[in-house]
Amino acid sequence: MSLYKAETRRLTKRRFTRFFVLGTVLLLAAIVAGMFFSNQQVTPETRASAAAAAEAEYQEALRYAAEEKTRCEAAPTASPQPCDQLYQPSRDDYQAQWHMPATFDFREQFGAMVTTLAALLAVMAFVIGASFVGAEWHSGGMMNLLLWRPQRLKVLGTKLGALLVALTALTVLVSAAWTGLFALVASMRGTLDGMTSGAWQSYALMELRGLGLVVFAGAIGFGLASLGRHTAMALGAALGAVIVFQFGLGTVLALAKVKFLEAYLVPVWTQAWMDKSVEITDYDSCNYSGTEGCVPDTLTITWPMAGGVLVAVLVLIVGASMWTMRSRDIT
Repeated sequence: MSLYKAETRRLTKRRFTRFFVLGTVLLLAAIVAGMFFSNQQVTPETRASAAAAAEAEYQEALRYAAEEKTRCEAAPTASPQPCDQLYQPSRDDYQAQWHMPATFDFREQFGAMVTTLAALLAVMAFVIGASFVGAEWHSGGMMNLLLWRPQRLKVLGTKLGALLVALTALTVLVSAAWTGLFALVASMRGTLDGMTSGAWQSYALMELRGLGLVVFAGAIGFGLASLGRHTAMALGAALGAVIVFQFGLGTVLALAKVKFLEAYLVPVWTQAWMDKSVEITDYDSCNYSGTEGCVPDTLTITWPMAGGVLVAVLVLIVGASMWTMRSRDIT
């Protein structure tokens, strides 16, 4: 059996991998079910009911306003303002759309679902990637494997390749099912209006960027666990990054009133990667314009910029894990 097949089999046969994938799939299924049962399709009867509810509220407001005016005219000194200036309800203040039930608009809402999918699969990929190589180091399996195949970089690279191929295949399958299920939700509990070929292509590219995020997370988890030779190294590094670099650094930058402080935090870069761009506004700045008044400074982070940062981090961590694999003793 080839090394690649052996590593693929080792990955897919691990109970931790199977249970974690199953848990993630069940969570995704719960999200789909929640969206299905919390939305409903808009029908002529629904629109008529919403219009009737809006009209009933408008008439009730008119009746209340008339009673207030009558009381004011009966005792004008008790009112803080003249009776003819009391609030009069307008029909525009009572719109039928405010009484419409939640409905799933695929074109408007599916982007958030793609981001949710990518985020959950990325977490799964990070943990599985870290556990896959971390467990080998902790149990001594890596040393035994190197007795059979004394080619360090080839062994570690094959493990990483098997992991990334498996994650790619899983993400493609889950993304296809995710898209199909939400298209079904939209057809039964919402609308697919406006889904042109360009819109479908845009979502396909967004899911492709989501695949890139999942592969990145899996490789980072693998690299960190290989560097520390333990799964806990990767998980600890992730926890530390969240606590120190997100909450701690964010607090320090806010106190220092650093311009565009969001650009120093991880979420804005992942958001820019998924949404193609993110605009950060510095509300403490002011560029006066004769037509628009005070206009704050803005910084736009695009997906190529975010992709460059992700690639740099990937090369740094995976490269370091390969270098230590080659130079450190196997103990």
